[in-house]
Amino acid sequence: MKILCTGGSGFIGTHLMDQFLANKNELLNVDIKAPQKTDQFKYWVECDILDFEKLLLVFAEFQPTHVVHLAASTSMEGKIIDDYRNNTEGTRNVLEAVKRTESVKRIIVTSSQHVRKPGSGLPDSDVDFDPLGLYGASKVIAEKITRNAELNCSWIIIRPTTIWGPYHPFLDSGVMQMIKRGIYFHPSGKPVIRSYGYVGNSVWQIEKILLAPDHIVDKKIFYIGEIPIDQIDWLNAFSQALIGKNIRIVPKFLIYALTIVGDILSLFKIKFPMYSERYRNLTTSNPVPMGLTIDTFGQPPYSLQDGVSETVSWLRSKGGIWKT
Repeated sequence: MKILCTGGSGFIGTHLMDQFLANKNELLNVDIKAPQKTDQFKYWVECDILDFEKLLLVFAEFQPTHVVHLAASTSMEGKIIDDYRNNTEGTRNVLEAVKRTESVKRIIVTSSQHVRKPGSGLPDSDVDFDPLGLYGASKVIAEKITRNAELNCSWIIIRPTTIWGPYHPFLDSGVMQMIKRGIYFHPSGKPVIRSYGYVGNSVWQIEKILLAPDHIVDKKIFYIGEIPIDQIDWLNAFSQALIGKNIRIVPKFLIYALTIVGDILSLFKIKFPMYSERYRNLTTSNPVPMGLTIDTFGQPPYSLQDGVSETVSWLRSKGGIWKT
């Protein structure tokens, strides 16, 4: 395979490049940012997917057989839909480049679990959307663009869940840092079921999709991740690895009271560890239908403990509070 990966310098992309390199594929990473790992520099070409003419030239010169489209704007802070042009117009450009490159046999287009917001339940169909904010809405547009692109090759849409692991851009802050400092408290109440994906399992699944016969994957949507679990089990796995004990559970109403305080302080630009969005994340289940992915490709290779061990080793390599 000659694999062209957009966004190969990002979190998932960095791991995917490693996976492809281990299997000695011919690779090209198309990204506006340089790779995070020095051994990946020689496979990188700097290119903005919004620059269609340059993108088309890159495709023409490399002549890929397979494309993995990861490049995206992932912030949840966008104010207007144009803040997500990478997800909409950029996806349109990549698909048009694929159409004009006869060598391409397959493309994987990356969407998001956020085409349905937490609490909206499992989808009735692949086009049953209830997006989370403008980011989720931009991914809905990307999916619709893909379906309507009239591609001459096979195409697959993937919806990553909450993907985590080494090189994650925010994992060393927020909740994980609070756990390490011993100041994280979890609200009591019924189990909150969430969908997580260790990045090693995620790239394994993406490669499986890339290699599968057309009749198994063409024009299908696969969620990327593992079987949904109780959120506290995921948090406790990290807490045990970082500080040797489970998360402390406190009455839900106390966490909610802190949320009100946090929201008030945010009006004055004062940061506080608890606020409405974090509270919703801690108290709202968000399972996704992983059945098709697991039934098609089997259980991924890494256990929760495997992923936590590798991630904690990476965190400790950063020094500071993570060192011990």
